Order: sequence, then C-alpha cells, then structure tokens
Amino acid sequence: MVDQGTDLKWITTSIMARQKGIIKLTGKIGDLSFYKSKDGYLAREKGGVEADRIKNDPAFERTRENGREFGSSAGSGKLLRDTIRTMMQNASDSRVTSRLTKVMTQIKNLDGTSARGERNVGVGITAPEAKALLKGFNFNDKAILGSILFNAYDVDAGTGVITLNGLVPINEVNTPSGATHITLRGAWAKVDFATGEATMEETNAVNLPIDATSTNVVLTPVATPTGTGSDTDLYLLMIEFFQEVNGNQYTLKNGAYNALSVVDVQ
Repeated sequence: MVDQGTDLKWITTSIMARQKGIIKLTGKIGDLSFYKSKDGYLAREKGGVEADRIKNDPAFERTRENGREFGSSAGSGKLLRDTIRTMMQNASDSRVTSRLTKVMTQIKNLDGTSARGERNVGVGITAPEAKALLKGFNFNDKAILGSILFNAYDVDAGTGVITLNGLVPINEVNTPSGATHITLRGAWAKVDFATGEATMEETNAVNLPIDATSTNVVLTPVATPTGTGSDTDLYLLMIEFFQEVNGNQYTLKNGAYNALSVVDVQ
C-alpha cells in the first residue's frame, strides 16, 4: 500500500514518471500508479482513450492500422523465436522479444506493395535491405558474437555448413573469467513469414578446451530443414562457455556469457 503521507518525488515524462528519493513506492494514489519495472521505480497516470472507441471510431482508423501492423510484426518475431527456441534457451537476454520486434517492424516497413495497415514481414523480407537488417542480430545483447569471436567463419548457404579454420580459442575467443571450455554449434532455419511455417535443423557441437591448440571447426546440420521456395533461410552460430570441475563441464553463470547470432540470411 502507498503511504499517502510520504513526500513524493519523481521526474515526469508525459504520463509516466521515474521515482526519485530514498523511499520507493508501489500501489495507487488516486489516478497515479506506482510500480517497479526493469527500468526502476516508476509512476504512471491513468489516462488514454477507451478501447471501444479506438476499435470503432473512424477517427482512430490510423491507430487501428498501426496496431494491426505492429501485431503482425510481433507475430513474426515470435515465429522466429519459437523456431530457434532450443538455441535461445542457452543464449538470450530479457529484452530479446522487444528488440526482435523492432527489427521486424523495420522489415515490415520495407513492404512496398501492401496497403497501409496490411504491410507485413512476409512481403518486406524479400527486399535485400530487409535481410541485411536481420543479419547480425544477436539474441543475447550481453554477449555480442562480434565481440567474442575473432576468427573468420564461412557459411555455405547451399548446405548450411559453417566453417572456422584454425581456431585458437585462447587467442581468438574473448573468454569470461572462470571458463575452461567452449562449445560451438550452428543451425539452419527455414522460415516462411507469410504462412507462419518454419523448421530448423541444428548442427553437430564442437567442444574445445580454451588453450593454444589450433582446430578446424566444421559445423554441419544433421539434415536439411524442410520448406518451400518462399522461405527465408537463416543461419545461426552459437558459442557456449563452460567450466570444468572434476571432469564435468558446467554452464558458466547460467549461460549469461553465451552468444547466439544470425550470421547469414538468404
């Protein structure tokens, strides 16, 4: 409950505010709601337009169009996340959903044929610049692949094979403290953003000690993912860190340092 005798201090931004001061509040006072979020302790004023009016009033047609397109973009992001969920379980951050939705919205905006309110990722992704937006996306923003791996990799779009020649982990991998081993694995996903159908096949995993040994790493999908000619092909590369204790390897800090990135899009 909110103590109404408390001296309230906040910095106002529109109808949302950030709480300042020693005492942080949660609860309600009149039309003000106080709550804790990932951005800290915030305060929000009740307001906005009634949902029924937004749904039916002709004055809000643009709002409804924007809402449909946003929902479609969010759905495309969910489709991709669901497709690669087994990979993301070990390498993702708490804001990956919103970050991926933002990219999908940018891709949707490249749909140059659909009517306003109907633009979608399924059409937008056919543009070369759309594929460029998705290529390089990191699912864990606390572990960016380009800041961890310093060995060149090659992606064969026809087979899904990812190759890293002469990888020397101690020199070419930015290793967090406590890690003794790394595991590299890849994946090839076929996603049809128009129909919502998608499949993924993972590669073999290569586990290496973090030492000065040079290894040619070849990651080969166990099979070719099924799909049609309208699919978008995405190739992913993941690095996981482990600590060996008495002959057993344990994930380092619950996967916080693991990297997963889209390394190519076709």
